[in-house]
Amino acid sequence: MDLFVPCFLVDEFRRIRTMSQIIVGFTGKMLVLPYRSRSLLKTGLALLTLLVCSIGTAGAVQAQPSNLTDAIRIRSEVLGYNLQYWVYTPAGYESIEGLPVLFLSDGAWYLDPGELPELIDKMIKDGEIGPIVAVFLDARIPENTSLSRRNAQYFCNPRFIQFYKDEFIPTIEKNYKVQANRVSRTIVGLSFGGLNSACFGLYAHDSFEGIAMQSPATHPIRTIHSAYADSSRLPLNIFLSSGDHDDNEDRTRRFRDILMEKGYPLKYVEVPFAHNWNNWKPLLDDLLVYFYSSTN
Repeated sequence: MDLFVPCFLVDEFRRIRTMSQIIVGFTGKMLVLPYRSRSLLKTGLALLTLLVCSIGTAGAVQAQPSNLTDAIRIRSEVLGYNLQYWVYTPAGYESIEGLPVLFLSDGAWYLDPGELPELIDKMIKDGEIGPIVAVFLDARIPENTSLSRRNAQYFCNPRFIQFYKDEFIPTIEKNYKVQANRVSRTIVGLSFGGLNSACFGLYAHDSFEGIAMQSPATHPIRTIHSAYADSSRLPLNIFLSSGDHDDNEDRTRRFRDILMEKGYPLKYVEVPFAHNWNNWKPLLDDLLVYFYSSTN
């Protein structure tokens, strides 16, 4: 929280019209400022006001604003290649401990056009959610961002899941003040990234409680629905959304029904849009409130 010291002497100074000197007591010391004319008085008052305000705020700790890092590279020995990511930290981060952390697949898209850091800022400021750390992992190749590894990574790739468990999560926990437990972690993705979230629910529920899927394109892994249907209920909290046309909506509705039948904690949202950002972006606040509501 920003700290402000009111300059309570200003109004008193403005009422002064003539005087030979001003004596100000501050922390037991006397400051004497002689004035010989009204114009000099006004100038002196302005300087004195600045001095009082400056002294009053000296030593006050100003809260840091929110921050989004530049792209950070990480070398994965599990995967055998480099990846890059960005990290969002909220305003006042330096004085907060044990924050929950949101991991985003297709992180570059959630930055632009998703504008998620700006939305998080606003929702924290408005008191809709508590402060969080958000980690935006890029699916693109850092050395050539015109190329992507989405298909290689997002189709229930066990090495990609192992990269998270053995390398990525430990790196974030080492460098940022986040809670080091599965309950504090959520993974989010859209389309194939949503499929990736479903895979993490099955094979990384020991590392993630929160699973968020926006328009999951689950058709590359045709057994994904039956895997949820046939397993016992896993310790997951799930957000699932879909458009109502041109968005794999029939498969997503079947997935919703399976999750409901199994008794999962579930927030399902369906909107009148197709497989695009007109669908996904307006639902980001719903997603954030579901996992991070300040009233939870």
